[in-house]
Amino acid sequence: MYRRNFLTATASLAAASAIPLQAKVTRETGVKLKLGLNAYSFDKQLKAGTMTLADAVHFCAQHGVDALDPTGYYFPGYPNVPTDDYIHGLKRTAFVNGVGISGTGVRNDFAVADPAARKSDIQMVKNWIVVASKLGAPVIRVFSGVARPAGHSFEEACKWMADDFRECADFGKEHGVVVAVQQHNDFLKTADETIRMIDAVGSDWFGAILDIGSLRQGDPYAEIEKMVPYAVSWQIKQEVGRNNKVEATDLTKIKAIIDRSGYRGYVPFEALGAGDPGPKIIDFLGKIRTAFQL
Repeated sequence: MYRRNFLTATASLAAASAIPLQAKVTRETGVKLKLGLNAYSFDKQLKAGTMTLADAVHFCAQHGVDALDPTGYYFPGYPNVPTDDYIHGLKRTAFVNGVGISGTGVRNDFAVADPAARKSDIQMVKNWIVVASKLGAPVIRVFSGVARPAGHSFEEACKWMADDFRECADFGKEHGVVVAVQQHNDFLKTADETIRMIDAVGSDWFGAILDIGSLRQGDPYAEIEKMVPYAVSWQIKQEVGRNNKVEATDLTKIKAIIDRSGYRGYVPFEALGAGDPGPKIIDFLGKIRTAFQL
């Protein structure tokens, strides 16, 4: 009888161990926030060449922002990687000005059925993981894909996408860079879908960039709260979506969610709109500091 019970218990434990654990981020309790500026706030200027990433670093230093998130497509030659001289020059500029590099990012598309196309994007992500490592960026932002692939179910695409992300995360681990998916109301539209993908990848080196403006299917604040345990970084935006309708972000609610859920790390933000981005960024930064008590 004892042997039978032992074998039954052992079988149960083995079955339980086969179930993927939820890939929530393990961290100390409590809240510790550092503000970051996403370079997309200067999108037009950076694309036009009237501003450089080094200029964005100086802007952060002048306004007391802890870090810059210099997205890959603002580096010269993207999607090709920049020279080491450029990478190291930007890293030094940030360091001597007391500005961290909170992360970087690329634009990949894993929601395509063609394995060769995905393989090309996997290699591009790997190339930029190396850039992130040289920059001292702890995380690289990636995407799922532009749209649901025609002729394939969500489940089919999710499986191959998880394999692709896992390969990137394994490479990220080798270089000390976390890979994180930004749900962007594209292939991944909801918190549950994003969490399902993160759980399917099942790596400590893969998490979420919590984009508060791209959870548009229901109550945005309920969706955001679901995502916090999986977040390794954020995209704080001026607007959120409720049932696909845009409304102004309630930053006090965001801070309350963070206080309830606990988060330690960078909270990059971006400010958008026509005209000179400087005043818009400064205005939004002031609102964030007031709401977040920073």
